[in-house]
Amino acid sequence: MMRLEYAPKGLLGVLTPQANTTVEPELAIMMPPGYGWINARLTSSAGSIEERLAEYLKNFEAALVQFANAPVSAIAIACSGPSYFMGGAREDEMLARLSDKAGVPVFTATRSVIDALALMDAKRVALVSPYPDSLQQASDRYWQGRGLELVRSCSAYRDTKEFHAIYSLTGAAAQASLDTVRGADFDAAVMLGTGMPTLGPIFDTRSIGTAPVLSCMYCLAWRAIAYMDHQPPHIDALLAMAGSATFGERMKALRSMA
Repeated sequence: MMRLEYAPKGLLGVLTPQANTTVEPELAIMMPPGYGWINARLTSSAGSIEERLAEYLKNFEAALVQFANAPVSAIAIACSGPSYFMGGAREDEMLARLSDKAGVPVFTATRSVIDALALMDAKRVALVSPYPDSLQQASDRYWQGRGLELVRSCSAYRDTKEFHAIYSLTGAAAQASLDTVRGADFDAAVMLGTGMPTLGPIFDTRSIGTAPVLSCMYCLAWRAIAYMDHQPPHIDALLAMAGSATFGERMKALRSMA
């Protein structure tokens, strides 16, 4: 793999839903210096969220061509919703097929969470989502199908006239939902979706009791770094990322602008 001026440690390709305003900023906070990414958009003219997710899923393979011959080490699908409608077995088959086509690992945010939980031997989880009821139910079925016990499952979703019900959520809303799972006994808490801002809550609440607090984007960034390093993922790197100086400095700088 050639060395790039602005990504000497590795380049990631990222597929992001069309109106998502969270993926790139959260990657910018989490990625250590030396790693870079290029972004391509998943697009759909469908009206409902379920129809858009179905169209994204249908077009994943075609979307890969947007990266052309860029020297990416891996491609991240930063969209969790389609996984819920596929189920784990179909998702794994799709990722194997897309990886073969792309010539580099292709992985999803949801699969990154599964990899993280497996390394932690975490089977009892609390889930915090940004989803409406229909997607929340599909999400619960997906995680249960992956062998997890859902101790708690709650949503920060609210009706709004803003540009998007999920992408316009705040970190404070995510934190408020995360706080509702306190007092339950679980191995890990996971904030779902790639559109709900989750880094503020992770920065403020790295664990609930002994259970680490994770998110889809947090796990995706951790998995991406391992792929770009051409190394197997490690639990120590997962748990250390939120405590790194780079992460802390960037979060503090962002908050100083509020």
